[in-house]
Amino acid sequence: MKRLLLAMLACMLACAPLFGAHNVQAPEWMHALVSAPLPGHDEKTSAVLLYAEENLTVLSADKFRTTIRKVYKILRPEGRKYGLVEIPFDSLSDKVTSIHAWCIPAAGKDYEVTDKEAAERSFLKDETDSLVTSEREKILLIPAPDPGNIIGYEYVMDWHSPVLQDSWHFQRTIPVRESHYSLALPPGWEFKDSWLNYPAAKVHDAGGGLWQWTVGDVKEIRAEGDMPPWEGISGQMVINLFPPGGAASNSLPTWHDVGEWYIRLTSDRLGASPEIKQEVSTLTASAPTPLLKMRALAEFIQRDFRYVAISLGIGGIQPHPAAQVFAHRYADCKDKATLMQSMLREINVPSFYVVINSERDAVTPETPASVGAFDHVIVAIKLPEGLRDPSLIATMEHPKLGTLLFFDPTNEKIPFGEIGGYLQANYGMLVTPSGGELVKLPQQPSPLNGIQRTGKLILTVNGTLQGDVEEVRVGDRAAEQRELFTAASKESDQIKPVERLLADSLSIFRLATASVGNLKQTNRPFIWNYSFQAENYAKPAGNLLLVRPRVLGSKASGLLETTEPRRYPIEFEGPVLDTDAFDITLPPGYVVDDLPPAVDADYPFASYHAKTEVAGNVLRYHRTLEVKELSVPVSEAGQLKKFYRIIASDERNNAVLKLAPQ
Repeated sequence: MKRLLLAMLACMLACAPLFGAHNVQAPEWMHALVSAPLPGHDEKTSAVLLYAEENLTVLSADKFRTTIRKVYKILRPEGRKYGLVEIPFDSLSDKVTSIHAWCIPAAGKDYEVTDKEAAERSFLKDETDSLVTSEREKILLIPAPDPGNIIGYEYVMDWHSPVLQDSWHFQRTIPVRESHYSLALPPGWEFKDSWLNYPAAKVHDAGGGLWQWTVGDVKEIRAEGDMPPWEGISGQMVINLFPPGGAASNSLPTWHDVGEWYIRLTSDRLGASPEIKQEVSTLTASAPTPLLKMRALAEFIQRDFRYVAISLGIGGIQPHPAAQVFAHRYADCKDKATLMQSMLREINVPSFYVVINSERDAVTPETPASVGAFDHVIVAIKLPEGLRDPSLIATMEHPKLGTLLFFDPTNEKIPFGEIGGYLQANYGMLVTPSGGELVKLPQQPSPLNGIQRTGKLILTVNGTLQGDVEEVRVGDRAAEQRELFTAASKESDQIKPVERLLADSLSIFRLATASVGNLKQTNRPFIWNYSFQAENYAKPAGNLLLVRPRVLGSKASGLLETTEPRRYPIEFEGPVLDTDAFDITLPPGYVVDDLPPAVDADYPFASYHAKTEVAGNVLRYHRTLEVKELSVPVSEAGQLKKFYRIIASDERNNAVLKLAPQ
């Protein structure tokens, strides 16, 4: 949809006067910026934000008015995308009361477009997780956003919020010359500002309940591969508001307060209907232990409830009642977490909401308390006293609550007792009866996520390699393959993952057979068994044959092979332990003349070990890659680049075969 809109933008702006644009003078606050010096930038910068202004007026305890102004200078053709104004709002509670936009061309008369030229749209299926949503978007196309031109817009929106909180996100993917935020409060109201990823700006008291902040020359955030999520690195300010008489129930300056608010929001959602009680009884009747009972409930919710979100107004935050979720047999993450807690209550197992962000490092201990910091909900289960089992990995010891097991009911591909890499070493808000607290979820041992690939192969005299491979996958590596396999619409597409692996490693190949094991048994490893044939695998060099012992799979990365200095840490998806073991039976009459050197690269964040040996007429290659730390700081980026180069060199190395002496 975004590509379609940009294509429409390019077409419509080419003939802007035909689509409602008027030759009307842009306002003075825009013209004042025509000769303004540009913020620091380089030749890759597509545009700069000359001026941004965000004014919040508190109208009542739940109603606000925001006025936004932005002015861009377009520097390169790629900057034309800033000519598309997009204003998200909730159609049940918010209203965009006015929109104006202008273009000041480098030569010629100004253009203006207004509300009459704006369009409104709902989000398409691939743009949202919600089946039904009240979220909408106003769209306005600014005429002629061409290099050298200045464009800008202003809009006013009245909106409602269940919390007395606002966020100012002033750092962008382009440089910002100056950005302003103002807060207009009724008499007796107070505020508290908190800053993240940027030095706090001094607030100016303009009198009459008006407070102002300004930041200038804000550097852009330029996208890098495997960088932390936007929320974890961009400069922002969170404003908490307090009406006269002290903090209201929806004033949320601390995580404790956010947790208390969430308890009030969900306290009437957990009641079990007679149908839920009966289902719990049926599911647990043959389960003799608390662990087996919990596992039965977990698998039921993972398996029998289709993921569907209904986000209408407060429904985007507040879960539906457990009885309603059970009756409808569909749910989003917060609904599944609610039903899980309701069912656990029936077997006398306490549990708690954990509100979290699905991207690690989006929330850190430094993040100001904010409802908007999270996008996902899971469950923390208080394990019965003395319950210990090797399958229960994702646990933490809470000083008051005891042993807590984290469980994501939405992720049906991860077994009960474990969590996906996106949740590991991630910070979430644990919602307890006494309020909320930020906790760090556990990082699981690397052997719980990986691929054990074993190949028994035969090399022929003419250089053809053929044989069988078994891949045993666990953790996220298994979940990914299960998702790809079950999502395939055609049977022929189900083997695409194997074909891609072979295509990435072999120039010519034929996949002979492929089968899977334990597809639906998520508590067991996912298994691929396949056989292939690759012609011309061994390369002749005179009377020698060159054979690459590393047959399949690449662990190297060109991520850091760039002339630009790295700005942000490198994030791994999760801890990993991958192993490859290939046995290649040599062709008759050949022996090994030379072997690649062994590799032992050990760093704090990861290690790589590889070795090639000969046993009789078999060439044996074995390697392991272990990811131990999930984030590599910029100061160690050079070490990571070296690490990847070591792997790449090993992956290219050849063993040399020669004819045995007669």
